Amino acid sequence: MKTFNIQPTNKTLQTAIQAKIDNLNKPKGSLGRLEELAMQVCLIQQTLHPSLAHPCHLLLGGDHGIEREGVSVSPREVTWQQMINFTQGGGGVNMFCRQHGFKLRIVDVGVDYSFTPAPSPKGEGSVLFLDRKIARGTKNFLYEPAMSEEEFNQAIQVGADLVDDCISEGCRLLSIGEMGIANTSPSSIWMHLFGNIPLEECIGAGAGLDAPGIRHKYEVLSKAFSKYKASPQRGRLEGAFSYFGGFEMVAAIGAMLRAAEQHLIILVDGFIMTACAIAAIRLYPAAQDYMIFTHCGDESGHKKMLDIVGAKPLLNLGLRLGEGTGALCAFPIVDSAVRMMNEMNNFDNAKITKYF
Repeated sequence: MKTFNIQPTNKTLQTAIQAKIDNLNKPKGSLGRLEELAMQVCLIQQTLHPSLAHPCHLLLGGDHGIEREGVSVSPREVTWQQMINFTQGGGGVNMFCRQHGFKLRIVDVGVDYSFTPAPSPKGEGSVLFLDRKIARGTKNFLYEPAMSEEEFNQAIQVGADLVDDCISEGCRLLSIGEMGIANTSPSSIWMHLFGNIPLEECIGAGAGLDAPGIRHKYEVLSKAFSKYKASPQRGRLEGAFSYFGGFEMVAAIGAMLRAAEQHLIILVDGFIMTACAIAAIRLYPAAQDYMIFTHCGDESGHKKMLDIVGAKPLLNLGLRLGEGTGALCAFPIVDSAVRMMNEMNNFDNAKITKYF
């Protein structure tokens, strides 16, 4: 696997950052989580004057072989249909990217569909469609690993290269979303594997399974995990990721690792992206310093997954759309923390008595 040089954020500036926060003209600690966010962002960027310039959103698409086992209420064609919808500006991700000024890259990493010719985004000057297809979906991990080691490495590289493209445009903040029918299944198994949580507690309704559907999903994933335990991949992190993961999920891991390596702020979305974040943290623990966990979604087990890494999500709105929409919804809170550092006056300049 490709290696990354990811270091914990340098804490040398921490005292100076805290002094600036405490001297803003407000009661000490009165802006709560905004002050914590400001500290994190300043440490990531190693400055007292942080910036969220040129925010980018990666929307990564891929299909999953396990979908053939009826573990999702949605058929796989919804993946490619939604990818086309995103290029037309009609998705939730489009709305939030427009609202908050994000450049949107819609990326086919492994969709089971031929986008020929490639869709041309309509009326969306800040949207790109990119063909980075590794294969037309992963294999069915009920019977064999979802991807080969070569495909795994390719997906990691795709994610890293996408971040490099964002950085070349001046990006300082990255959010990532996904589109892949049945991708809650590998996410649930990763949660079980890395959180030591019973598999049954890791499985939810996904896009809308009923109780019998959830039970069927559990039985399929339980059987798949039993086969994994007898496979050569068992015991290796990369083996677990390649055995179960989707191309869009592994590309997200690569993107997160490159973003952390290059000191970008990473907004982590819901259930699937939290699973990818945990995978990235398992590979490089220091990557967590660069992550802001944006919300606790409505998917069963998401809170338990956040607890695995001790994350404190910013929002709890009952979201479970995916696409990175929760991360985009939380962006204004991060923006407020940055504006606090750059725009609030301090006691001296405002000629206000410092009363603590």
